[in-house]
This record gives sequence, C-alpha cells and structure tokens, in this order.
Amino acid sequence: MAVPSPRIRFNTVTGTLELQWDPEPGDWADGLRAIVPLYRFAPAFAGVFAVVGFGLLALGQPVAGAFGLVCAVIIMGFPLVTVWTSFHRNPVAGTTVTAKADEQSLRMMTIDGTAYSDVDWTTLTGWQETRRGFVLRMGGRSFYPVPNRAFAKPEQRQRFQELLVRRIGQN
Repeated sequence: MAVPSPRIRFNTVTGTLELQWDPEPGDWADGLRAIVPLYRFAPAFAGVFAVVGFGLLALGQPVAGAFGLVCAVIIMGFPLVTVWTSFHRNPVAGTTVTAKADEQSLRMMTIDGTAYSDVDWTTLTGWQETRRGFVLRMGGRSFYPVPNRAFAKPEQRQRFQELLVRRIGQN
C-alpha cells in the first residue's frame, strides 16, 4: 500500500490551509509531554534513579543499586510503553489524517472517514510548539497534535503558526 506523502496547500480563494499526515505514536508522546508533567519529567526522574543506583553500586550496595537501576528503567519505559500500546489499540490512530484550517476552525478527518473533528478556535485553551510540531490544547488532558511532517515547506508551517497566534494567542 502506498503511503501518501505529506502535503499542505493554501487555498487562496477560501483562505484555507489544507494539511495531510500519517499519525505516529511519537505524536501522542509529544502531546503528552506537553500536557502531562509525569511524561515531561520522566527522563529526569529516571536519570536521578540511575545516578543514585550507580552510586550505590560503587559504594558496595548491590541490592540497593540494582533496585535504583531497575526503577530508572521502569520510569523511563513506562511512558513509552503506554503511548505505544494506546496508539496501536486505537482503531483510527494510524489512519491518514487530512485537515483544513481557516479563520473559523480546524477540521480534521481520517481519509477513510472513520473519525471527524471540527475544532472551533475559541474552544482551544492554548497551543505549544514542540520539537515534533504543534500541540493544540483542549483543556485538561485533551489535545490535538499537528506534526511537522504535515507541512511540506517551512513557510507553510509558519503560516499555520501565524494562524494559531492570531486565533488563540501566543503559546
């Protein structure tokens, strides 16, 4: 099966930005890191446990040191495993998404039509730019990730960012 290439268009007649991307587990993980502190700080917590574990091993405390290292692995792996399993259990998670963004809303739909969201800009509580793209916050722990690979050119990504600033405000 051929995978559609990422694309974006700007319809000059309607002023609509058109995007398309294939979701990945990393998009969900990026959104969770932006929204949930546990996911954001897990690498730091794991690092602390690893340093303490190695320190205890160096001090001749093998049981306590091994416990610290096991905790570090669990803390680092837990978010990755939960995101991966949640993503693969969701029937529409890996389906290609098309989106249209204009001054009124962001409309997203899977190519096969199994899921559709029409998000009015006024319902979003904020947005955050991450290394993988944008995370649009809905309040609480709800979010919509829009990955960088949805944009074919940097200026198209910039146009989307300007739309976010104009409609939602600064991140």
